[in-house]
Amino acid sequence: MRRRSTPAAAIIRYTLLTLGAVAMLLPFLDMAIGALRTPAELLSRPLVYWPRDPSWHNFARVFSELPMLRWLFNSAVVTLCITAIQLVTSTMAGFALAKYRFRGKALLIRLVLAAQILPFFLLVVPIFLVIRFWPLAGGNDVLGQGGTGFLDSYLALILPFAVSWYGIFLMRQFMLAVPDELLDAARIDGASELRILLRIVVPLVTPALVTLGMFIFIYQWNEIIWTMTVTRASPDLQTVPVGIYLLRGAFDDVAQQGLQQAAIVVSTAPVLLLFLVLQRFYLRGAVSSGLTG
Repeated sequence: MRRRSTPAAAIIRYTLLTLGAVAMLLPFLDMAIGALRTPAELLSRPLVYWPRDPSWHNFARVFSELPMLRWLFNSAVVTLCITAIQLVTSTMAGFALAKYRFRGKALLIRLVLAAQILPFFLLVVPIFLVIRFWPLAGGNDVLGQGGTGFLDSYLALILPFAVSWYGIFLMRQFMLAVPDELLDAARIDGASELRILLRIVVPLVTPALVTLGMFIFIYQWNEIIWTMTVTRASPDLQTVPVGIYLLRGAFDDVAQQGLQQAAIVVSTAPVLLLFLVLQRFYLRGAVSSGLTG
């Protein structure tokens, strides 16, 4: 029989949760306050934590002195495209591995698990060469010579992330919980496999799709290694994280820290907004998958 929570236990639990939430929010709060400090307050000793005269114009400078709109546009295009593509590939592959029986299925599942061990930076050079020497792209001939391939294009930023091994495994685990009898009944009624996937399976695993979509969006929004590799010669394709990273080198001055922190606040806002909008689905997916412990 389940014990009822005593008032003292409930107070302790909510106090700990509140302290944890405050600890998580402190870095964001410090970043936002730092963006409001004037250069004099940043250079003063002892350090002035709370700005006496908030410097709101730092946020205006982000858009007037930096190509922030272009960075945000590039980040949105690349991140949304990768998120959509990975959701499609993860859903289809996860459905096949969860509900179909075929030779080599166990080996494929093991390969999916093993592929997650490899860090992405180990594959940067091979992927770059594939993108660079892609046949009949960017002026290349049939042998991949003579041009730049998919470099200097959005495809160079999107194609390497078209498949997520983690996404495939996560969707497979969720789809294992979908009753096979439900799918068999739909097949008896004459439904095609695509219709079964879209009309029956996808609605049942929507919380998982939203959870996976948030993971993909956050990771890709902050991805910097590959993006910096292929946009060195293409400033027009730079995303927000790359722009801010290069901003640190261009404005290596304490007096410009307010501008840098304002740029970080602006870059973080879309991710926070997405989480607030989709948190209901995310929590359902986290509870279903056991991510919350």
